[in-house]
Amino acid sequence: MIEHYAQQLRALKESDSLRQRKSVASPCGPIIEVEGRTLLSFCSNDYLGLANHPALIQAAQEGAERYGVGAGASHLVSGHSIAHEALEAALAAFMRLPAALFFSTGYMANIGIIPALVGRHDVIISDKLNHACLVDGALLSRAEHIRIPHADLNALEDALKKSRAKRKLVATDAVFSMDGDIAPLPQMVALCEKHGALLLIDDAHGFGVLGEGGRGSLSHFGIKSDCVLVMGTLGKAAGVSGAFVAGHATLIAYLMQRARTAIFTTATPPLLAHTLLSALPLIEAAEDRRAHLRALIEAFRSALSGSAYQLADSPTPIQPIIVGENSAALALQQALDEKGLWVPAIRPPTVPSGQARLRVSLSAAHRFEHLEQLTTALLELA
Repeated sequence: MIEHYAQQLRALKESDSLRQRKSVASPCGPIIEVEGRTLLSFCSNDYLGLANHPALIQAAQEGAERYGVGAGASHLVSGHSIAHEALEAALAAFMRLPAALFFSTGYMANIGIIPALVGRHDVIISDKLNHACLVDGALLSRAEHIRIPHADLNALEDALKKSRAKRKLVATDAVFSMDGDIAPLPQMVALCEKHGALLLIDDAHGFGVLGEGGRGSLSHFGIKSDCVLVMGTLGKAAGVSGAFVAGHATLIAYLMQRARTAIFTTATPPLLAHTLLSALPLIEAAEDRRAHLRALIEAFRSALSGSAYQLADSPTPIQPIIVGENSAALALQQALDEKGLWVPAIRPPTVPSGQARLRVSLSAAHRFEHLEQLTTALLELA
């Protein structure tokens, strides 16, 4: 068996699909220390530049002093701290939704939520470009899984009409993590309400960035509906760690009883929940950061407009450059690395075959001179 896996690794290397990690020696930020080198990074999802914010560092220190560094048990045993309780209340209030449930990670949230809501004889309908955690949650549920073409509302309505399942769940990214585009959420909500389905929105890349006060995609579109559950991650724009799901109080109460990834795991250290209580006001007050981020996005797209590069149609901080073959994406990544720029090459199976790309991720912590350094290097390499 070991030789079998060794052959698989060799095959990955031969197809330019082998993934490698780099060890970072500095805090998350635009300028980072990587394996003895100083690089300008366009990798992280720290969209508001809060991951190294002094107020959050102070809050984490206060949390450690007050609660220690471990929870010791699952939430339903003895690991549920008053910090967790306060955070769930604060998240519900921030999102202007009735209730919220905290999870250790976004991945754990989705693979817990979906199997709790649907199972055998039910149906889940999902966008073909959904994140892996939504795909895995659907597979774990054992429900019928229908994958529709990306953002295809006609296909969604057709699947909802044809299904005779008692329980129907539609799942979608709000902002798609490898393309940066935004799902047609208002139309999806209308279809779910019409056909008696629930809609699970993964707002990992919209929370903190879109909407009034950074409340995410629901706020961005002005959506209010009892059929909607929104999952947001707290390790991206929020700058810390964890995730939550918010929505109708009955649904959240049910998930607390049935979501296995919330029930059967040791609770996240309370110090992180305490830190996140300080992150939410920073997100709400960060309109200047969001405005700067929008200006960076516009400047990036303007600088590369008319060049040889194929940009995705993205209005968000995720700005993919579609390259095509794995080898070409790796070569461009390496050329930028030699210029002191870290921009990751994304290859299948993360993206469809033949659509390897560089994923430029912009942050409010980037300055315009950082962006100019990147775009100048890209145009030289075009």
